[in-house]
Amino acid sequence: MDHNSNNSTRPTTTPAPGAADAGLNTGAAAAPKRRSRWLGSTIAIVLVAGLAGGAWYLVQSKKNPSGMSAGAPGMGGPPGAGGPPGMGPGAMRAMAVTVGSAAAKRQTLPVTLTAMGTVVPTTTVTLTTQVSGILRDVLFTEGQMVKKGQKLAQIDPRPFEQALQQAKGQLARDQAQLDAARVTLKRYQTLWDQDSIARQDLDTQAALAKQLEGTVLTDQAQVQTAQLNLGYATISSPIDGRIGLRTMDPGNYISAGGTTGIAVITKIAPIDVSFTVPQDHIPSVLGAQKADARLPVAALDRAGNKTLAQGVFLTLDNLVDTATGTVKAKARFDNSDGSLFPNQFVNTRLTLKDESALVVPVTAIRTGGNGDFVYVINADRTVTQRTVIRGMSTVEWVAINSGLKEGELVVTEGADRLKDGAVVALQGDTPTQAHGASSGRRGAREGGPREGGGRRGNGEGRGANGAAPGGAAPGAAAPGAAAGNGAPAGGGGGGGGAAVEPNAGQPSTAAPAVTPDQPAAGAGGSGGSGGSGGATSATGSGQTAPAIKPEEVPKGMAPAASTVQPAQRANQ
Repeated sequence: MDHNSNNSTRPTTTPAPGAADAGLNTGAAAAPKRRSRWLGSTIAIVLVAGLAGGAWYLVQSKKNPSGMSAGAPGMGGPPGAGGPPGMGPGAMRAMAVTVGSAAAKRQTLPVTLTAMGTVVPTTTVTLTTQVSGILRDVLFTEGQMVKKGQKLAQIDPRPFEQALQQAKGQLARDQAQLDAARVTLKRYQTLWDQDSIARQDLDTQAALAKQLEGTVLTDQAQVQTAQLNLGYATISSPIDGRIGLRTMDPGNYISAGGTTGIAVITKIAPIDVSFTVPQDHIPSVLGAQKADARLPVAALDRAGNKTLAQGVFLTLDNLVDTATGTVKAKARFDNSDGSLFPNQFVNTRLTLKDESALVVPVTAIRTGGNGDFVYVINADRTVTQRTVIRGMSTVEWVAINSGLKEGELVVTEGADRLKDGAVVALQGDTPTQAHGASSGRRGAREGGPREGGGRRGNGEGRGANGAAPGGAAPGAAAPGAAAGNGAPAGGGGGGGGAAVEPNAGQPSTAAPAVTPDQPAAGAGGSGGSGGSGGATSATGSGQTAPAIKPEEVPKGMAPAASTVQPAQRANQ
């Protein structure tokens, strides 16, 4: 009863109408939002993982151009003598850089001096007038080639003609007075001889005659001056050359002594080029000029590629410019074709003499911290960096004073990708020649003497489990791995990789069987021992590889001519 009474006395809460429906709607709306958040998070994680994986793949592909996994430990073993090229350090050396080459040879080079020069006309004239007046006519065309004495302009001559007439009239008057004075003097002389006049009258008349003679001389000079001014009214060319743009038009008043003038005439044939010579080369230039008075000089364009004209050296100046340490020089060019233009900037090349020197192409010279050097190609197709001392040079060749011998090959193209000791391939070499040269060096250095003609072993790690490509069993040695005389099928490389035929997926020639009686020609190749979860191939520790049946050959690999027999190490 108490229990029921307690329950009966408890207040009962009745939910408001619509509250339950509101709670159900809120939960139903929250569920899609949670699912959307989970879906968005999942997509973001997948995208981030994909980007990270792509970045890792790109980095690893750059580190391993051959496509090997970054974690493949099978790269560690040195290449053997019996398989294809290994992908360890020996294989990296086999990746030769194709370069251009040229042999050092002895050749005659000209000893030259090159400098910037300026084309200077031999004669430059500003066409001015010596009398003032109105410019009546301009008788030339701008840019015209004119001859000496050619009439170019005309000033109004009438004032000068009038002045000439006036001077002539004055001369005639004074000349008449002189004649009258001379007649009177002769009469006085006769009377003086007859003692009819005083001596004073005779002397006075003689002085008057002399005075009139002076007046006549003055009048004659004035007449000549008037004639000269009349001639100045006609302006003619004083030289042969090219006339420039006129600065005054007809009808303007022109004054005598003006600095601008009517136009400028320049003589362009022949024409000179002025340039500078360093003071250290003055003795050599003077000595060469004594040996040959007509030293050849070439005028080149600003780029130095095209020869504009050929001329001869004239002379050096008599003073050295203390500010620059150079002396001015001048060369003369015929310039009959007008290839040189006044005030044009050109490159001058003065040839002093010819000398025989050991030369290489200009592209072979490199510059480093220790100076100039070249890459010398050795007989084994490796390069050696050698410091040289360069001498005179032309556009194509440079002389080598020391550091190189005649006949040695130097790199001319592709030197930016080289370093001392790098392996190179010449442009004329075939891939077989380049591979044989590098393989022979590695076999003698790492795998012992090469008794067979087979290629070196190559093991390619394919992950930690040692899985062979093409479906081979993990850690199993691929057939065709042994191609040399008595070479082991695999190498003693790091664990985790299986031996792989380099031409997997393509038809390949069958390798001869290896018998236990045939000694190995070298240490195990870089094929690598079995992976952590796979079988062990022939390793450098003396273990032997099991025989491989033809049906076990991975797809894409050529089976050997016979079953591969267990091989023993060369030192057993």
